Amino acid sequence: MNKSIGLFDSGVGGISILNSLVTKLPNENFIYLSDNKNCPYGDKSQEEITILSIKNSKKLIELNCKIIIVACNTATTNCIEFLRKEISIPIIGVEPGVKPALLNTKSKNIGVLATKNTLTSELFNKTANNNLKNNIKIHEQIGYELVNEIEKGVSNNKSLKQYLRKYLKPMLENNIDYLVLGCTHYHFLINEIRELINKNISIVDTITPITNHVFNILNRLKIQTKNIGKGKVYVFYNGNPISTEFIKKNYKVNYLDF
Repeated sequence: MNKSIGLFDSGVGGISILNSLVTKLPNENFIYLSDNKNCPYGDKSQEEITILSIKNSKKLIELNCKIIIVACNTATTNCIEFLRKEISIPIIGVEPGVKPALLNTKSKNIGVLATKNTLTSELFNKTANNNLKNNIKIHEQIGYELVNEIEKGVSNNKSLKQYLRKYLKPMLENNIDYLVLGCTHYHFLINEIRELINKNISIVDTITPITNHVFNILNRLKIQTKNIGKGKVYVFYNGNPISTEFIKKNYKVNYLDF
């Protein structure tokens, strides 16, 4: 049996990455862990995030995965290096996305919407400071409650738009021309965000680079699938059932105690 590509996140956020990977690598098998029993990660301590990430990674190895994508900005920025030391198979994280915004801004103002633990992490600040030049200003905003609301579902969720208006307003007033979504959950809000921002503001794509990186790693290590037909996609959750609006018809969804 072909080994799977494994992903984990605190909830549904990383499904945005899963969808992209399934499109680019349709023959591969995928296993996605939604650790929604412990959602959100954004307000937990670094130690807690690390323990949960190790737990998820070990479960993916147990489920016969050949590579792991940490499909969570908070987990990536808080413990990716530790995971790479502890886990024997390749580990890929989510880049903060701030670098391309800093390199391409014309207004010298960029916005970052992220969780508290991403914005305060060493990796995020190191990336930002290493590329911060020419008097560029970074306008940071913690997305309080956004993850919890997204987990309930995006469609007809009036609270989400209220939060977005509140969080985006200061950035828009500061003339940002790039917006970085520092949480994979937020990618499910792109349509709602575009309704609230100017057309000249670019939303940084952090998903395509991950998808391309996974593709390259599989080729370099020669661990591509031998499947001829379409691969299987399994989504497991350990808390409340996942809203069906996030799940594609061919995904097999089940509860798993992990």
